[in-house]
Amino acid sequence: MVTRRIAEILRNGQPDEPATIQGWVRTKRELKEFTFVEVNDGSSMANLQVVLNPDLPAYEEYLKKLNTGASVEVIGSLVASPAKGQRIELTASEIKVYGEADPETYPLQKKRHSFEFLRTIGHLRARTNTLGAVFRVRNACATAIHEFFQERGFLWVHTPIITGSDCEGAGEMFSVTGLNLKQIPRTDQQEVDYSQDFFGKPAYLTVSGQLEAEVMAMAFSDVYTFGPTFRAENSNTSRHLAEFWMVEPEMAFCDLEGNMDLAEAFLKHIFKSVLENCPEDMEFFNQRIDNSVLATADNIINNQFERITYTDAIALLEKADRQFEYPATWGVDLQSEHERYLAEELFKKPTIVTDYPVGIKAFYMRLNDDEKTVRAMDVLAPKIGEIIGGSQREERLDILERRIQAQGMNPEELWWYLDLRRYGTVPHAGFGLGFERLVQFMTGMGNIRDVIPFPRAPLSIEF
Repeated sequence: MVTRRIAEILRNGQPDEPATIQGWVRTKRELKEFTFVEVNDGSSMANLQVVLNPDLPAYEEYLKKLNTGASVEVIGSLVASPAKGQRIELTASEIKVYGEADPETYPLQKKRHSFEFLRTIGHLRARTNTLGAVFRVRNACATAIHEFFQERGFLWVHTPIITGSDCEGAGEMFSVTGLNLKQIPRTDQQEVDYSQDFFGKPAYLTVSGQLEAEVMAMAFSDVYTFGPTFRAENSNTSRHLAEFWMVEPEMAFCDLEGNMDLAEAFLKHIFKSVLENCPEDMEFFNQRIDNSVLATADNIINNQFERITYTDAIALLEKADRQFEYPATWGVDLQSEHERYLAEELFKKPTIVTDYPVGIKAFYMRLNDDEKTVRAMDVLAPKIGEIIGGSQREERLDILERRIQAQGMNPEELWWYLDLRRYGTVPHAGFGLGFERLVQFMTGMGNIRDVIPFPRAPLSIEF
């Protein structure tokens, strides 16, 4: 008999239909006449109630084994459920227990566990209601991202995880080496002799696939990356991870306006798709985690995003009738408190800030005619602040060379990137979205470590 997913049975199952399910026991309730067992297979928030009658072969033996956490296969027949809140249930005719779970030691019992505790049992936490809902929403987000770009003819490109360049110029990168760390070869100047390393030069885990995406955009026009990136920031906060996923579209023949239009359409599409595909999970987050989750999604989907220059944003922040921890002055990067004030309190909707000072943005952003600002953009969302960062790229060779040198970088290391401006350069633009930040924003989860299956953070490398 073909195994059916519980989500499909709860949606479409009819009385008198045969059904076989496989999953894990959530709860067991023994009564005199029969026993109820709630089974979940991860396909939905809701469990399927299984009814065990005493005439089931080896009934007493099964009762001892069917504890919370046990894995089972149940064959039986669907019946209309007399219980409130459920339409259908399964009357068991055969049961197979694949793996038992000792009720004395199994750490997930029928009670609320703190997220801090659940992080210590990362191998089991996906079986809880909240983390199960998180990872279904994460899956729906990823699916929606691919749908959005594929429907628009974008090419999904796989950019390298090991790189020799630092896209952001931040320097906070994980080194990759094949050297024996107990016997590191040295030059005459007692520096590390990278000529003896695997690549013959320093190598790192990538912080961004953007520069390589620009290469591909110069051949395919519209491309996007969706893959893991790494930052060696020693930031032990609820907003930072050492390993996270980034979505980075890059569009040839595109300016800042087109970039903003795409970013707005992109966020609207993802939120709409997730609401359509995970309604029960999103309702759960709205009830149990953050009661503004659905209102926030509606705000994204049904509002035209505000657009404002950095200079105008600073003027508004200086006039604000409140004290900020960090004063807002022209030339200083916006802090999270500034971003949230603009999006939450002032405009009360997503806000795109453009044309930032040249001194606080990356070398590849296109210099404006005033030579004081660049064609950058940040999309600010209520409750979280910046969720997307992007820019029109600098396509003029002479200015790009000047910007690289001004930031103390070596143009020779980016010879291939500069070649893109020598051979068929075009205006182009793109942005980056931290995938976990998006999932955190969408679900209302308080800590980013709870929206990725296996979080990597300072002193955290378990599982």
